[in-house]
Amino acid sequence: MAKRRPNVLLVFADQMRGQAMGCAGNLQVSTPNLDRVAAEGVRFTNAVANCPVCTPSRGSLLTGLNPLTHGAVANDVAVRTDAPSLGTVLRDAGYRTGYVGKWHLGGVPRDRFIPPGPERLGFDDYWAAWNCAHDYFDGKYHLDTDEVHTFEGYEPHGQTDLAAGFIERHRDDPFALVLSFGTPHAPYHQVPDEYLALYDPDAIRLRPNVPPDDGEKGAGHRSTLAQYYAAVTALDAEMGRLLALLEGLGLDGDTLVVFTSDHGDMLGCQGRYKKEQPWEESILVPLLMRLPGRVPAGRKCTAPAGIMDLAPTLLDLMGVPAPPTMEGRSLARLVQGRGGERPSSVPLSIPIPVDQAVAQAVAEWRGVRTERYTYARWQSGEGWLLYDNEADPFQQVNLIAEPTAAATRDMLEGELQGWLERLDDPFLPWPDMVRRLGIVPAWNERERYMHPDDPHLVG
Repeated sequence: MAKRRPNVLLVFADQMRGQAMGCAGNLQVSTPNLDRVAAEGVRFTNAVANCPVCTPSRGSLLTGLNPLTHGAVANDVAVRTDAPSLGTVLRDAGYRTGYVGKWHLGGVPRDRFIPPGPERLGFDDYWAAWNCAHDYFDGKYHLDTDEVHTFEGYEPHGQTDLAAGFIERHRDDPFALVLSFGTPHAPYHQVPDEYLALYDPDAIRLRPNVPPDDGEKGAGHRSTLAQYYAAVTALDAEMGRLLALLEGLGLDGDTLVVFTSDHGDMLGCQGRYKKEQPWEESILVPLLMRLPGRVPAGRKCTAPAGIMDLAPTLLDLMGVPAPPTMEGRSLARLVQGRGGERPSSVPLSIPIPVDQAVAQAVAEWRGVRTERYTYARWQSGEGWLLYDNEADPFQQVNLIAEPTAAATRDMLEGELQGWLERLDDPFLPWPDMVRRLGIVPAWNERERYMHPDDPHLVG
């Protein structure tokens, strides 16, 4: 008798950098349940957000497309609804599909109700989501009407309750559930006291690429990082609840468990903050996959992997053909330890810088991440950064102008040119890109909503 197709539980955090796990070698943060998933499955050590900012990355995660194709090229610009997604493909393959948590793919306003239908990208059997908010002790969600439902207590705990209910109701059906947490994204202090008590800011050690502190500023960095780690540990506890539920229902051997994030968080490294930047703390994300009997336990995969590759990889692992229009590549053979072609690089980009990028003078950029190197340049063609991550894991020596790195720079520029061609990316100045994509009205609506006093409008 053939095995039935596995269920999938895809859990992803918001703004959780890949270095914030015990299994990634960080002994300052407690993540026993994520460490267990890594020990019982595979951990990608070079998984990155192709476009390290919320909305574009979420769109790529669910559609397998780059932002210029799925349309959600900047925060609060809505995703296209006419392309296949992880949800639509699995729904059409007979799966019960559900989505719980933060959405951030529905444009503006951020409290907009996402109605049943194409905007939900195939997550039709259960929907308990909110377009975008970060208030973790006053969390809200919509079901199938615009009635506002609220969580009591800590939002991730309530979201896990809803996810658990979906799993219990569909224990006898093949199901595909996405659980999208809003944490550890700021506001960092909004974490239950029991987790905050686990971390003493004075004992926190900053990464070596945080500029030397000036006393008060350094104490602030350590306090923020302590809160960030507390939020990560709180999420880890929710993962523990889900793993226990699957085990109790006898579903742990038939469920592909995946954990990742939409992007990372600079948290003072390189003297910078948040995301939209090509440094490791911004682009590197956790990527763990566990499926007993089908994914070998305790493996580390060092091949570069992008968020864009996740949907085709999961579909392949579940025995469901991925649409040929997906631009990401299936890494299923690598997940299963069956060889397969190792990608030479993954593309990186911010086609339309917004919000924190603008505040930190980051313009539109493109780049690539290989197993060893990170490379990025500006639209003008001027190089920005080149790091040898093997020799310089904290990216403290920028080689972009070093004559000895010329051959490496040329090789990486060749990789980038290949990606620009493959993804039909003309690498235009951002206003021209807005016009080329035909999203001028959506962009201007976004700007008037997000920055009413100083909108950056495109004519």
